[in-house]
Parts: sequence; structure tokens; C-alpha cells
Amino acid sequence: MSFLEEMKINTKVLEELEGVIAKAIKKVKGDKENDLCKYIPVSSGGYMHHFTLRKLKHKNPKELSSLIEKFIIYPERPLVVSPKPRAARGSRKKRDIPNFSKLQLERLLNMARLAGDKEMIGLLSPKKSLAHYKRDLIQSIRHGILDHELWNGYVEAVNAQQALIAAGAESLMQNS
Repeated sequence: MSFLEEMKINTKVLEELEGVIAKAIKKVKGDKENDLCKYIPVSSGGYMHHFTLRKLKHKNPKELSSLIEKFIIYPERPLVVSPKPRAARGSRKKRDIPNFSKLQLERLLNMARLAGDKEMIGLLSPKKSLAHYKRDLIQSIRHGILDHELWNGYVEAVNAQQALIAAGAESLMQNS
């Protein structure tokens, strides 16, 4: 079979599919193709996703046409397929980690400072942007206050920014 003959067959199948889709949209009183999805069940449970419908339309139009006819056109009243059951929102949250209020975090941070535990101080202290550190450092200098933790935070922010720039430059070099 030549390429032109194959193209004619594909065009004919797509035209037939468009007719079937139009007929099905009219039957379910929908506005667009995606309205058909909730009437077509899938093996994994629930109804067909609109991306799957679009993929089938281009990759396997005959199969999509048969599915639409089977579940929408042939039945007198097409049935809406219930959605796939999903886990409730927040069900993946870790329940063993306590949520602290802002006041409790401040107290923990203060205890870590008193104990001199730099790891806990770094973990519990709020992260600021480089611009925020610069602003705070300038304010502390104007007020004549020397804050080592503020300076250490500024140094960490600068190092983090330089690491990001270096990683970006490295990836650009690899891509070119």
C-alpha cells in the first residue's frame, strides 16, 4: 500500500470519528469532546481522562470510535461513570511530626541558642533571602549592633546563591 492510499484511509477514519464524536456530543448534550470522557469507563477504574481521549483520537481512532459507539451512541441513555476513587486530601501527611506554633518555635530556637547547638539553630531559624540579610545587616550596622548569626546567615545565603549560579553555568556548558 502506498503512502497516499494510507493517508486517504487515515483521513477517512478521522472523518468518520469526527462524525461519531459530533453525534455523541449531541446525544449527551455536551459542548466539547471532553464532555464525552465521563461516559467512557477505563480498566483502571473511573472514567477516561481527556488526555487519553485525545491520544486515542490520533493514535487509534478506530478504537475510540468503537468505545464511543459502545458506551454513548448505542445505549438508549448513556450512563455517567463514577470517578476513580482517590485518597483524601492530606492523607499523605506525616502524622508523627508535631506542628509547632510560632511562639513554640521561637522558644525552641532560643533554647538551641542557649545550648549553642548550631545545627538546631540553623534548622529552626527562619530562612531569609540574600536581600533580606543585606537589609538587616545594614540596619544592625547603623544601630551599632554586632550580630554573628545574622552575618553567618548572610554568608550562607551568598554561598547558596553562588552554588546556584555555578550549577546553572555548569548545566549550560553541558547543554551546549
